[in-house]
Amino acid sequence: MAIWVIASLTWRELVRRKLVLALLALTGIVIGVTGWGFSRVPSLHLAGHPLTQGEIHTAAAQLLLLVMFMFSFVLALTCAFLAAPAIAGELESGVAQSLLSRPLRRRDLLLGRWLGLSLPIAIYTAVSVALEFALVDWTTGYWPHLPVASGAALLGEGLTLLTFTLALSTRISAITAGVISVIAFGTMWLGGVAGAFGQVFHNAAITNVGVATHFLLPTDGLWHAAVFAMEPSSFAGEASRGLGSTFASATGPTVAYLVWVVLWLIVVLGLALWSFEHREA
Repeated sequence: MAIWVIASLTWRELVRRKLVLALLALTGIVIGVTGWGFSRVPSLHLAGHPLTQGEIHTAAAQLLLLVMFMFSFVLALTCAFLAAPAIAGELESGVAQSLLSRPLRRRDLLLGRWLGLSLPIAIYTAVSVALEFALVDWTTGYWPHLPVASGAALLGEGLTLLTFTLALSTRISAITAGVISVIAFGTMWLGGVAGAFGQVFHNAAITNVGVATHFLLPTDGLWHAAVFAMEPSSFAGEASRGLGSTFASATGPTVAYLVWVVLWLIVVLGLALWSFEHREA
């Protein structure tokens, strides 16, 4: 019960700070702008001839991957900056001490914060992804072959960074936790790009860098899982021939990798609980 009370208070705080309203307004603007862009795709010409239906789908898929790449960055950074002050900010302001002086366990406070941030992020991701996919289908006729899997992968990317940042906030200041998380997110993305270059040039050492980043902080690995779920089969074929990139994935995530991501989340959340329990007030 205490966990749900803290989660409810966290949600009310997000609403009070008008963060939810800002996200909805900005998302509406982005969807409107991208909708106008996708609506122009069927009217494009190539070498003086109208695009075929297959070419329209290819162009729409490329634009969709670009739009969702931007969305993944926005989602990840939002999760990082929401989680950074969730514990550290309350410790610095003294709010946590007043809450913990009541019959409230530290683990309940941390899990309540995690749940109170995760649920709105999950709803926001599901609604935004569904609206964008529906808009692309309506304007161009293109529909990702695994829409639910792509949305789940994007959500996993956000929750991964949220959990990582929350764990950091139990030991260091909010600003420091947010900066470290953002840098780590960017580093993992660069590692994935390096891995793609390694595949193109058949360099095992560079390729292994990309593989390592997928396991160390699995944000980029989850992004490539989302890419595979959204891209046409032709993109996967190009990636399998050594042309992989941020916007193409030869194969989807294995069951072993998905299990690793779940275990990673559990372990990092467990470390956050342990860290908060053993921190002096």
